[in-house]
Amino acid sequence: MADSNYYDIIIAGAGASGVFMSYELAKLDASARILMIDKGAPLEKRLCPIKKGAKNCLKCEPCHIMNGYGGAGTLSDGKYNITTQFGGDLHNYVGRDQALGLMEYVDEVLCSMGGADAKLYSTASSELKTTALRNNLHLLEAKVRHLGTDRNVKILGKMFEHSREKVETRFYTVIEDVIIEEDGTFTVITDDGEKLTCRDLVLATGRSGSKWISSICDKFGIKQEKNRVDIGVRVELPAEIFRHITDDVYESKIVYKTDKYNDMVRTFCMNPYGEVVAENTNGIVTVNGHSYADPELRTENTNFALLVSNKFTEPFEDSNEYGESIARLSNMLGGGVLLQRFGDLVKGRRSSARRMEKCFTRPTLQATPGDLSLVIPKRQLDNIIEMIYALDKIAPGTANEDTLLYGVEVKFYNSKVEVDENLQTGIPGLYALGDGSGVTHSLSQASASGVHVARILADKYGRKD
Repeated sequence: MADSNYYDIIIAGAGASGVFMSYELAKLDASARILMIDKGAPLEKRLCPIKKGAKNCLKCEPCHIMNGYGGAGTLSDGKYNITTQFGGDLHNYVGRDQALGLMEYVDEVLCSMGGADAKLYSTASSELKTTALRNNLHLLEAKVRHLGTDRNVKILGKMFEHSREKVETRFYTVIEDVIIEEDGTFTVITDDGEKLTCRDLVLATGRSGSKWISSICDKFGIKQEKNRVDIGVRVELPAEIFRHITDDVYESKIVYKTDKYNDMVRTFCMNPYGEVVAENTNGIVTVNGHSYADPELRTENTNFALLVSNKFTEPFEDSNEYGESIARLSNMLGGGVLLQRFGDLVKGRRSSARRMEKCFTRPTLQATPGDLSLVIPKRQLDNIIEMIYALDKIAPGTANEDTLLYGVEVKFYNSKVEVDENLQTGIPGLYALGDGSGVTHSLSQASASGVHVARILADKYGRKD
């Protein structure tokens, strides 16, 4: 009788890479027993208390925004950028053509599951690119499929139904430890003490599991390249200000090199007619944004992040801890997310409840009025202010007094795990993929990495067809 705790493949994490890996393994009908484990909830139970009326983040454990089926990308706009210019380095491992081919395949799957009605935008050869260059701004090229959070959830539901008979999935389960046995198999120990064995273990925990993956790599002596942390704010303003841009290209990745410090600042995750949301990463409340496909769910505002990249040299190595310390300070002062009018920031005064009552831009997230200069270091804040004035040249009104800034927004990146072209570590059978590996930083590339490894393992175990 077969051991019920033995699997050929265990996937740690049900985020974008895990979901697409399980989809592809099911589609190829791999001759393997497969288990996917996630600390979060099933798709239908991922409900943030703020959506149900809570005034502030309740710091749920696990956070329904960050964890559960589909990962952090589930409730975060459903925006897939098909490009190698940003969003990760998958092309450095599998080659540029194959990386783009995998992302195109991901797009085909999404369309087949209900995303075909979502427009595919492109920033290539756009008038915006010329206008940006004339103002010392640089627009990165990409094709963008915006599904919207509502459509994205429906698509993920169909993907789960597609793979559920082939891939067993366990939710609300935490992997406490991993042991490599003498025969090369892996023993996975869960938080309830259960021991599960597998021949191939795939680490696909996403950004929220970056510390866990680092601990596994440290335990087994797998090299990691220290990565960066991005710190900034979420900008919210009337949608009309950016409408000429978002109607044309939807997602505009604009990079600016500041005059004062020669630092790079970029826009990130633009959400036309969207809303700002809070998210909980390891008990720290930060800010993000998303938007819907359904016109009836749209707001009057557009939001996007402005991020400054920070990469440190010796002797300091823990870039994520640096970002966490800034986010903790924001939580200490505001009890969660801080909110400030741009006009108040440049005048050196805090935004108060009284000043917010007079604000023409209505916030979509209930946050604590305060002073971001008490939280964000001067260098990063100077960079953000300079970037806002630069964007004002191509989108007049960006630097209005009533433009809202939410803080802080932090993008944590795992240390880049040393893997080969198959995304396999130096330990046979141990793979690291998706954003948790540091190889990818986007939905498209994370999903593509899952497809890539699924095909490799399907060939290893054989396909029933």
